[in-house]
Amino acid sequence: MASSKKLIEVQTEDQTPHKWCVSLGEEVFKRFFSQVNPTVHKVFGDGSLFSPMLFGKFFDPSDAFPLWEFESDILLSHLRSTNQSTVDWCQTNEGYILKAEIPGTGKNNNIEVHVDKGKKVVEISGQWKKQKDSKENEWSCGHWWEYGYVRRLEMHEDADWKHIHAHIYNDIFLEIHIPRL
Repeated sequence: MASSKKLIEVQTEDQTPHKWCVSLGEEVFKRFFSQVNPTVHKVFGDGSLFSPMLFGKFFDPSDAFPLWEFESDILLSHLRSTNQSTVDWCQTNEGYILKAEIPGTGKNNNIEVHVDKGKKVVEISGQWKKQKDSKENEWSCGHWWEYGYVRRLEMHEDADWKHIHAHIYNDIFLEIHIPRL
């Protein structure tokens, strides 16, 4: 079976969208995650790039996370051995590569990749459920985690934010290439 590949436009605005600005606290997340909702567990479960419980410790997904400072083989070894990992990243001579399964997507996926050039932050986000009584992409940042997902990643110092490119494969696998300067 052939895989389909679609280029995702990487937005390079002065600031990333503010709809993800409300922090998700650990206690709020635990209450939200305790729902018996398979989509919530797929989006925010173990091994997902978008899980606030990244690597067993709580990290607010709306905060910039220094992913490239961690050794992927060490942090992901347990998740890989239990087939729970839906994210992988590596550093090459040419740059940095992030691969992640995008939860709750499909042919109608709504993946966005933004780069905040002033802060050298790449943001991956998407909606997995529409908020009632709102226009598409104009919903409040009140409780963003009930309607979508986000992960903000700090880029390495030598990252070339101007030449980032992103693709989605088979409507569910995201791959982002960040070249070095």
